[in-house]
Amino acid sequence: MTVKLTINDKEVTVPVGTTVLRAAESAGITIPTLCDHPNLTPYGGCRLCVVEVKGARTLQPSCTLPASNGMVVQTDTPQTREARKFVLTLLFSERNHFCMYCQMSGGDCELQNSAYCEGMTNWPLPPNWQPYPVDASHPHMVLDHNRCILCRRCVRACGELTGNFTLGLQERGADTILVADLNVPWGESTCVSCGSCLQVCPTGAIIDRVSAYQGRQADVQQVSSICVGCSVGCGIELVVRHNTLLRIDGDWQAPVNEGLLCEVGRFMPLEDKRERLLTPLVRKDGALQAATWDEAIGHVVNKLKPLAGENGHGVAALASTRLPAEALYSFKQLFADKLGSGMVTSIEEGATTAVSGQLAQSAGQPIEGDLNMLKTADCVVALGVDLIGNHQVAGFFVKRALPNGTKLVVIDPFENALHDLADYSLRPQQGTDFDLLQAITAHIIALGLAKHEPAHLADLASYTAEEVSRITSVPAETIKVVGQLLATATRPVLVYGRSVMRGGSTKVLQAILELARTIGGLDAEHSRVLGLKGRANSSAAYQYDLDKPLSLKGQQAIYLALGDDQPGQRLAERVQNIPFKVVQACYSSPITAMADVVLPTEMWAEQAGHYLNLEGRLQQARAGLTPPENIRSHVAVFQTIATQLGFSLDDNWQPELSKRVPINLI
Repeated sequence: MTVKLTINDKEVTVPVGTTVLRAAESAGITIPTLCDHPNLTPYGGCRLCVVEVKGARTLQPSCTLPASNGMVVQTDTPQTREARKFVLTLLFSERNHFCMYCQMSGGDCELQNSAYCEGMTNWPLPPNWQPYPVDASHPHMVLDHNRCILCRRCVRACGELTGNFTLGLQERGADTILVADLNVPWGESTCVSCGSCLQVCPTGAIIDRVSAYQGRQADVQQVSSICVGCSVGCGIELVVRHNTLLRIDGDWQAPVNEGLLCEVGRFMPLEDKRERLLTPLVRKDGALQAATWDEAIGHVVNKLKPLAGENGHGVAALASTRLPAEALYSFKQLFADKLGSGMVTSIEEGATTAVSGQLAQSAGQPIEGDLNMLKTADCVVALGVDLIGNHQVAGFFVKRALPNGTKLVVIDPFENALHDLADYSLRPQQGTDFDLLQAITAHIIALGLAKHEPAHLADLASYTAEEVSRITSVPAETIKVVGQLLATATRPVLVYGRSVMRGGSTKVLQAILELARTIGGLDAEHSRVLGLKGRANSSAAYQYDLDKPLSLKGQQAIYLALGDDQPGQRLAERVQNIPFKVVQACYSSPITAMADVVLPTEMWAEQAGHYLNLEGRLQQARAGLTPPENIRSHVAVFQTIATQLGFSLDDNWQPELSKRVPINLI
């Protein structure tokens, strides 16, 4: 349904429930505001957006006023201009807004811009402010209370977007001040460093340590891309100047995260101080020495060529799941299809996709849903996954729903930050997850609340709550309560993590799917189950059949396409005895130190390509930086090696992504 109203003599049609502010925006009419943000609930605090409404006694805040049929609105009248100037006058008089010293001055500050729009060139009231402290205790951000206008955007973002509720206000009137928790230093608070407060702040009150004073918005370039920190696949904006990455913002238009980012996506990439590889290296006389690309590639080709075939055991090859799909496809073509290696996989070895992929293949259809389920769920069961420590944006979707009545059940025998937030925290004995899930399913059936009964109903008879309580150490009453909660939920979601797939067994995941089917959350058209994958392109690695366990059987050479991944000590130990090692990487590491040839390649912000996120959504990453002169792309390196080996690689990477049954329904 729609409503029609008139704004500045222009007829506007908008959906029912649209505010006057948004209606004006849709018609290209600008109404100034400070406390409003399109991704936050309308607040109506600053009163800068007041408008005249025909028939109303007083000016109305357009950000909270619903549009109605026949409404006549004027946004720019002597009365509205006078009111806005008065609001701005009070704001400038309350705190230290000497613009020449602020990094937001010159076009980036919404307060300053609003003043200029109202024709203000001076302060009508003399400043009457007291000096406020500056909190620089946070590792990533600085809070300058002198610049704060108390718009509460940061407070609302902390609660509404991330569900963390760290920020709040203390005292009243002129003494009102922004605080973290119970007024502790920001760096010692419960802040999770998502940076949402930083991105929504309209002034210079919250600034980040890296990009501050490095250039105004008009001086920088913004490049839309994809975060490769994990498999959520958040949309980001790379803020670049002089080929330097200054800041990473969340993309408010991105369908996956809608502007949300976590510390791993927003701040950690800016603090990567690893030593960059700038030239190819070849081991000579026992030491790595600088070489030309021709020399390095030639050395690789001479070693790999005699090993082609070799019953599939001549060469092993591993690739990082942070690489784009185009690079993973070229990697697979070169080593599996052309060189005939039987050991071509990813560094993750399918730890987060092999089991779910196996069940999807067996079922002949996808078995999982998408991230949007978490945004609307009324009951979330987290099985063996810590959404606070991993895949944090997915966790934000859950946390922010809890105050609205969403129930959270956590099943994890280990320490898990979600336990403290859960309505029901179940800590079964390690290795008894299957029994617990079967008991919950059996109780739902016993209550007569099952939407679909399992085919092997008789097998569940022995899984009574009392018997399983003895095995798992979870109280029988808790098992029953959780069973009833799940059975009566209208939008339940079961989220599971890597621990569910320990040892490559499908047993526990099958029990999760059986439980989902019992409560009506799994059929051919939709699934209420979601598994968190590993790195950014774990799903693409699965589709390319790069999810096998690493099995070394006397290979004479190994090729490690690490990219900008950080290899662990375990991987280094597993490959150290292979006679010939080639490492394709961006940074120095213990593995590059033991390599025979090192090939320097692009890092994540320098490469373009596609990523398949944990829900199966294919997204494009764009390069924000130009790599150093002697650096090559991953695809270019693979193609060069293939050419010198006498092979040709095609670039038909996309059809290969759909050859295996996808895990997700998206």
